[in-house]
Amino acid sequence: MRGPEPLGWDGYCERWSETHGGYDPREAPAPVRGWLRLCHRLGAGLVRLGVRSPNAITSIGLLSSAAVPLAAVTVPAGPLVAAILVLLSAFADTVDGVLAVVAAGATCLGQVYDAVADRLAEAAWLIAFALLGAPAWLAATCGAVMWLHEYVRARAAVAGMSDIGTVTIAERPTRILITIFGLLAALFDPRAATATLAIALAVSVVGFAQLSTAVRKALR
Repeated sequence: MRGPEPLGWDGYCERWSETHGGYDPREAPAPVRGWLRLCHRLGAGLVRLGVRSPNAITSIGLLSSAAVPLAAVTVPAGPLVAAILVLLSAFADTVDGVLAVVAAGATCLGQVYDAVADRLAEAAWLIAFALLGAPAWLAATCGAVMWLHEYVRARAAVAGMSDIGTVTIAERPTRILITIFGLLAALFDPRAATATLAIALAVSVVGFAQLSTAVRKALR
């Protein structure tokens, strides 16, 4: 039995913009716009099949990420398998938001669950790099700066910042790409695990500086 017809691309973009500080995905760079459009099609297809729970998709993404550290070090071509799992998690992380919009299934509790799932997923990715040979302190420091980025934005919104402040160099899509390419590189050179976290830390520091500047301007 087919589900109801979901919200179309333009309607999705308008609602997405309302929950992302007025940022219209139709005006995003081509790679971001293409990614969101692909995920919109996947989400719309799930709605047509009768799937309407964003939390179920969030859980699939979280379980995929939880398997990343184990896959990275225990299965043949582990880093490759781990990279595929991160990609699956990334799709789930976007599709759950699409589903919430196109099926009008968004809830406050679901938003909290999604945010917590994102942070747990990133922790699992960092653990994978540590298991592949990166220093544990580097993984912990990288995670702290990434999570501080998200915490500051959330607290700024509570304090009265009406939009996302700025799109920094260290947003989640960037972190996903660094993780995937880092895992693929680790398949050929174990030193890539440390190099990847060093790059991620540098990007996160720059992104945090960008966000801090925007927050100061918005709340001054």
